[in-house]
Amino acid sequence: MKLIVLDPGHGGQDPGAVYQSLLEKNLNLEMATRVREQLERNYETRIAMTREGDTTVSLEARTNLANSLKADYYFSIHFNAGGGTGFESYRYNGTVSNQTIVYQETIHGEIVRVIAGKYNKRDRGIKTANFHVLRETNMPAMLIEILFIDNEGDRALIVNETFKRDVAAAIVEGIAKALSLPRKTTSIMFKVIAGSFKDRKNAEARIQFLQENNIGAFIVQATLNGAPYFRVQAGAFRERENAEQMVQALNQLGVEAFLIAEAQGSIPPTSPPSNPPPTVEPPPPPPPPTQPPGFSIKGLSVLKGEEMDLFVHKVNPTAPELGELYERIGRGYGIRGDVAFAQAIHETNYFRFTGIVKPEQNNYAGIGATGGSVTGASFATPEEGVLAHIQHLYAYASTEPLPSTYPKVDPRFDLVTRGIAPGWTDLNGRWAVPGTQYGQLILKIYERNLEEAITVKQVELEQMRDVLVEVRKNN
Repeated sequence: MKLIVLDPGHGGQDPGAVYQSLLEKNLNLEMATRVREQLERNYETRIAMTREGDTTVSLEARTNLANSLKADYYFSIHFNAGGGTGFESYRYNGTVSNQTIVYQETIHGEIVRVIAGKYNKRDRGIKTANFHVLRETNMPAMLIEILFIDNEGDRALIVNETFKRDVAAAIVEGIAKALSLPRKTTSIMFKVIAGSFKDRKNAEARIQFLQENNIGAFIVQATLNGAPYFRVQAGAFRERENAEQMVQALNQLGVEAFLIAEAQGSIPPTSPPSNPPPTVEPPPPPPPPTQPPGFSIKGLSVLKGEEMDLFVHKVNPTAPELGELYERIGRGYGIRGDVAFAQAIHETNYFRFTGIVKPEQNNYAGIGATGGSVTGASFATPEEGVLAHIQHLYAYASTEPLPSTYPKVDPRFDLVTRGIAPGWTDLNGRWAVPGTQYGQLILKIYERNLEEAITVKQVELEQMRDVLVEVRKNN
């Protein structure tokens, strides 16, 4: 499986190009995140990011990461400035492989098909340059400059949701075509659930209510703890963004909807059956769903400490070994220590501490760090730092008193509105500001850690089977 490194240019103390409220670093990260999600959803590939959030990462650290991972391709995403207009792409201006040239031409063509063909913006051409990230990478590499943030016409597109979605899709198709990535045989469908009920009559009443508001829906029967219950499904979508738009529409009607992501071999129906179930009148007020949305902060760690450490050491071999602490202390508080570890990775950039928090602070959660000269809390030992992190999560996720197993070391525990964030995505805009995708970024790191751990276990099982076969042959 091919490994692609996506490089969102700039970040942290380096904003890149700036025009009024637009910061290039934010645009780069948003586009890279869109590209990663689509590649991982639709193609058999592995993705690494040079930064997961708004962190300062040196050019050397970016290329060192790609080289240490022995990546198959390096793709750097930028937006432009300086009075021009249009799209351009770059490869190194020295000696490069023919593969590098072919990759650039293929991807450039896919992007231009959208930017020039659909949106009538200038194709500035395929170019070469002596950029560090193109010169110091050991694999084919490419850098793109999407549009100019200081050009009024370009800027109107840059902030347009449809344009961003189209460009991300074009980048994905270009990379997939250039690297001959196999498409996943199953696709992820995002089902919108507009209520779950023990009584079918309540589900039928919900459907009646939705139909009166021009929203089609149908009932899906499922089993929970051995008992039947009835879900009202208001559509299934390939694109998460489309599903989230439906959720917003339902929320505006007072219906608390949520998403379920499922792997599908074929597309399920997105409209009600030809013979919908009978309805009752008048519909009752929409009750809350019986299944809360999101992935909870409270729970038990699935990953072992050594599996967490192994994951982070592939990116940063000098990272401290904290996996066992997160597993053990998280278990003591009923907090998912393995996801908290993913949050620490996000906050510290794989424990490279490229932001304002320094390694000697043992502050793996960025507690109290608000930027500038405010570098946040410091803790005497790594264990105390992990304990403060878990306690801070406990404050957000629970209204119960702190367990007496450990002393309270989180200096901001009592400043948190208790229980305000039971799920990881509920931390959006709370733990990090604005942080609109904060929880999602944490869960994406966690997802990759799980995938790598599963792969290792599969290899170990195969090795055990081989040994078993050999023993049986000779016994």
